This record gives sequence, C-alpha cells and structure tokens, in this order.
Amino acid sequence: MTGNYGEEEILNKRSLKIKTLIFIVLLVILAVNVIPIMAVSKPNNTPDNSVPETASSFIFRAEADARVEEHNPALNTGTSRYLEAIQVDGRSVESYIRFTVSGISGVIQSARLQVYSTTDASDNGPAVYAADNAWSEADITWNHRPARLSGASDNKDSTRRYNWVEYDVTALIRGDGTYTFALAADSNDGVRFYSRESVNGPRLVITLASGTPTPTSTPAPAATPTASPTLSNDIVLVGAGDIATCERNQDEMTAQLLDGIQGTVFTVGDNAYKNGTYQEYIECYDPGWGRHKSRTKPSPGNHEYNTTGAAGYYQYFENIPSYYAYDLGAWRIYALNSEIDVSASSPQVAWLQTDLAANPSQCVLAYWHKPRWASGENHGSHPEMQTIWEIFYDAGAELVINGHEHNYERFAEMDGTGAAVSGGLREFVVGTGGAGLYPLGVPLPASEVRDDSTFGVLKLTLHATGYDWEFIPIPGSSFTDSGSGSCH
Repeated sequence: MTGNYGEEEILNKRSLKIKTLIFIVLLVILAVNVIPIMAVSKPNNTPDNSVPETASSFIFRAEADARVEEHNPALNTGTSRYLEAIQVDGRSVESYIRFTVSGISGVIQSARLQVYSTTDASDNGPAVYAADNAWSEADITWNHRPARLSGASDNKDSTRRYNWVEYDVTALIRGDGTYTFALAADSNDGVRFYSRESVNGPRLVITLASGTPTPTSTPAPAATPTASPTLSNDIVLVGAGDIATCERNQDEMTAQLLDGIQGTVFTVGDNAYKNGTYQEYIECYDPGWGRHKSRTKPSPGNHEYNTTGAAGYYQYFENIPSYYAYDLGAWRIYALNSEIDVSASSPQVAWLQTDLAANPSQCVLAYWHKPRWASGENHGSHPEMQTIWEIFYDAGAELVINGHEHNYERFAEMDGTGAAVSGGLREFVVGTGGAGLYPLGVPLPASEVRDDSTFGVLKLTLHATGYDWEFIPIPGSSFTDSGSGSCH
C-alpha cells in the first residue's frame, strides 16, 4: 500500500503541473485576444450619430443661426430656440447656421454638421447647402436671406425625435474660415432642430487625417451675453410664471431682465411647457431662466403635473419640497402648491397654519400658481384657493403672487371675500414669463391695473415695514406698473 501511494502522489503532482501550465496558456490567449476586443467595444455616452472629441477631432459651436419663414417674410427669429425646415407652397421655412473654423492645419478627413431634432420627426428630412456668409443673426429674414452657393451636400430621409442628425459637409470645408449652411426641405414633412440658444445647439465636427497635428480651440462667441446684476442693499424678490417654451423666445427676453436684477428669483408655476418634463426643463427652461437656478425659489403649476407627480419639476429642482417657507430680511415667504390638495383638512393647510403660528412676522408674502382672483378670460378666479386666501388674510399677510392667467393684473388690498379694504391682502397675477399671453375679460371690482400685451417680470423691493413693486417689461414694450405699500 505504501509503494502504490507514493506512485499515486507522483502522478498527482505531474497532473497538477500540467493543469497549471494549461491555465497559464489560456490566460495568455485571453490577454492577447479578448482584452483588445473589450477595449474596442467599450461603450460611450455620446448621442446617437455624434462624434466624440478625440485627439484628431474638434467640435465648433455655431456663432449664429436663425430660421426664415415665407409666410412671415419680414420676421426675424435670431434669438429663437429652434430652427425649422419645411417646403409648403407659400409657407416654406428654411434655416441658416454659421460657424467660424480656426486652428486647423493639415488634411481634413471629414466634416459633419450635427443638429439635434426636437419634438418633430420627419420621414423626408431636409438637405444641407453651402450659403453666403453675408448675413446677420439680428437682421436675417425671408426677404433678406443668404444665397445658396452649392447643390445639396447631403440629404436625409428620416429623422427621429430627440436625436442628433448628422450631415456630411466634408466637400464644403477647406480649412480655417467662416462657413454658412442652409437647411432646406424638399417635402412638406417638416422637422425642427434646436438652435444655438438651447443646450443641444448645432455643431460642426471636423476630423483630421491620421498624423495631422491637433488644432487649437477658438471658442465661438456666447449666444447671449449676461450682464452682471447691479448691487444694492435692498432685499429683492423678482420673477413671474408661465415661463418657458422651446417654441418662443420671450422667456429668454425675461431671463435677460433677471440678468440685471439682484436678489431672489421666484416662479409661480408652469415653468416649462408643455408638460413640465425633465427634458423640457433642460431644453426650454434651463438655457434662459436656468441661468438663475441657484437663486430661484420655485413653485409648480398645472403643466408640471401633466407629467405624473410633476417628476420633471422635482428632478430639475433637486427634490425641492412640494411647499415650503423661507425668510428674506423681515419677511416670511411661503411657496405653496395649488396643484395638490388645498382643502381645509389637507396636510398643506395644516402645515401652513402651524408655520404661521410658529413664525409670526410683521410682513408676509405668499405665492402659488392658480389665483384666487383673476379677470382673465382663459381661467379666471379659482374658488378652491379660498381656504388658503382666508388664512393669509386672517394672519394679516401683505402680498400674494400668482400666475396661470398669462397676463398682468394688480388688485387693491382685499378682504376674505375679495372686496377692496384698507389693510387687506393685495394680489398680483404675473403670468408674463414668456409662454404666450391670454386676453383679459371683465375686470373684477377690486382690480386696479391690467395688461394682456406685455411680457415681463415683477420686482418687489422688500423693506422692514413695507414694499415697493415694479413691473418691468421686456425691451420694446411700454407698459409698466409701480407703487408702494406698508406692512400691517
């Protein structure tokens, strides 16, 4: 037994050595063959059809873009958030995009124009052409659009929503210089793309041939210069409601008003149209009012709740509470939610009453979306907000700010029934942030000032025992409103 056991032990040791050798060989084969495959097939997070910036590629951002409309031949859209291309008799739309390329030396392997499609898809997309550079973003119209200088460089069949569309423009790029591209459709199945005023604006990707020195970057000018806010010792609360849509540019104009006003920014709901999705916040709200996100105290509107649970709103504003309060100097400020339960037995009302009792202040202001009182034709007054209105009136509060009606209205100080009284609660409706305007109807008895033709923001300067208000219109508008009040 002892002899046989020794022979068996020798055989086992030899078998172990052979197995070890085979294992090492397999590891070598794995390193040589599999690991390079893994490296080559490593996924990236770049959008569909886009080209990541590499050692031999460079991305240039558009320095100017605009669409022109045949049925509005004198219309300029240089600050609009979207481009468009469609061919319809008498109503065609074309778009023009200009880039300045610099720092390129060597052989260009490829050049690609990339544009990001919006909510509009097409089964027969537009073609791209070279066009004359002699145009200005502020002046281009259908009647004064640049001439095409080439045939179609590339033409697309279908485009998908929320996707990068890429055009081969290699034949049009010769090196450093300025280049204008025209997007023109050959069908009535139109498509929209985001303009340079949006996050995913047009870009030109140039890839150099292998061995060519990498270019140096020359950034394109910013789309909209931002003014530094003026400094003051005053406490300022400024904002509006019914704000951003990718189909208009007035929200950018009201955002530019905020650029020059210090203080805290409020929103009174319907901040991102049409459904308050996270993508609409990123694409439509963020490029304008989003510049002031860090100093914004928002509230939601009914359009936010077109998305289940207002998920886009809460994601964008980083899970801010549904309703909350904060202090600005001597003022207690309440940001409420008119889109959830506001009945007398609701958790929101119970919280409000508790907070008012725990934080007695001489000066109190509240804002939410749907107004208790409004003279607008589209929505009018909202009786469901009566409980909250009476709570603030009974507490001796000074101001309520709302939106929902896309117009401006200032009321006299009112009592719990909406009748004008001395020492009452004053309401402002400021649905003038940029998302279109609604007509006014028959004025309510306590309505003092109304306007349905002007976009703008309401600026409140808060003092220890009173306040000043000023409605600031966008450039080109003449309506304004201002005055002062005292805390009770």
